[in-house]
Amino acid sequence: MSSTTRIDRRAWLSTAATTLATLRLADAERSPKRLRVGAVITTCFYRSHAHVILENFLNPYLFNGQVVDAGMDVVSLYVDQFPKNDMARSIAESHSIPVYDSIAGALTRGGKELDVDAVLSIGEHGDYPVNHKAQRMYPRKRFFDEIVAVFRRSGRTAPVFNDKHLSYRWDWAKEMVDTARRLHIPLMAGSSVPLAERRPPLELPAGAAIREAVSIHGGGVESYDFHGLEVLQSMVEARRGGESGVARLRFLDFDRLWRAAERKEWSTALAQSAMRAELGPDHELVRCFDRRGLDDVGKPVPMHGIQLEYADGLRAIMLKVADSGIRWNFACRMAGESAHRATSFYVGPWNNRNLFKALSHAIQTHFRNRRAPYPVERTLLTTGMLDAAMDSRIRHGKWLDTPHLTWHYEPRDYRAMREMGATWKLIPPGTPQPRGLDHASLHLGDRAGEPERARP
Repeated sequence: MSSTTRIDRRAWLSTAATTLATLRLADAERSPKRLRVGAVITTCFYRSHAHVILENFLNPYLFNGQVVDAGMDVVSLYVDQFPKNDMARSIAESHSIPVYDSIAGALTRGGKELDVDAVLSIGEHGDYPVNHKAQRMYPRKRFFDEIVAVFRRSGRTAPVFNDKHLSYRWDWAKEMVDTARRLHIPLMAGSSVPLAERRPPLELPAGAAIREAVSIHGGGVESYDFHGLEVLQSMVEARRGGESGVARLRFLDFDRLWRAAERKEWSTALAQSAMRAELGPDHELVRCFDRRGLDDVGKPVPMHGIQLEYADGLRAIMLKVADSGIRWNFACRMAGESAHRATSFYVGPWNNRNLFKALSHAIQTHFRNRRAPYPVERTLLTTGMLDAAMDSRIRHGKWLDTPHLTWHYEPRDYRAMREMGATWKLIPPGTPQPRGLDHASLHLGDRAGEPERARP
């Protein structure tokens, strides 16, 4: 080989190495940045909301049968309360997450200005007082105000997720959304249940002429009523004419509920259709609607309702039926159709824990895109419904006019955020529930591979 050839080859190798390094640098610059997330939580213990949301930020998780990496890291933590069964400290230690003694400290990471790219605000669970309307007074508004104070001082904002309803007070919830709009804070809130798999599958077309609707849950007053209202609202908000809000509502205890049924103010047949979607046709919780709420041995089934009249004439009711924390059903009557459309929201094994995989995916999409996959106005409306319903409850079921809830918002197509059922092939019924943080690899065995990056 000639010296000229050797020199040329040496030069080529040098050029190739430089080019490869440049390509790697360019590839790294094109790769999505791992966002830094600050978490602000009331408390964290086994199966608390903080536990079942954070596990999907700290470890790969399953969504629609795929292993997903969040593409972001929890880099700071504020915890309001540490109970005896606290998990926050052990999670922080095992994942090297600093715990700060203030919300400002967590968001600035001990500095003076905002030093995170997104904020998880999980104000659910913990030892907080209950007011005269049976509302647990979680500090979601305080959390939001302290988050916003950091944004103001820093002269910039970051996307925020607020778990569940915005506040137990309508005026505070409205102030939170107004502040987010004014300061251009991307704000997301709400329930995990609308993201669950629908069995049987049900897709209502945009612009559907819905005349009457029912949503059913099996939980407690207020805390589960919120989820029932979110299921209802998520299904009817894209109806013909668009969302117009709620003109009036009332809370109905068992006796008032059945007196209203006798006056045909709500449809027991529609409620039966919703229950059949979950339990099939031959079940006492289907038959009880033919017997004024009595079960097969003549005992009253635990029930209450929130009756709603929308501004556009839509009639709806949210019902609590019996005691089941995983009961989430919906049915509606469409114009020109004799048959009802109905579905049940399937949560997978481990009660409601796996609902938070889809919710976490939606939150991560919100953080990445700086835009919520579904409008925060949905949850502002359900927050207002819930607060007004609790007012009606302490006023013995009085109809309350709600002009403050009659406004318009545009729904968004959020189907990409919903679990469609593929995950349950990997986590079938009977799968042991992890006692600590879940990890997708626990369910895959030899099928485990590189996780996908979470994406919209």
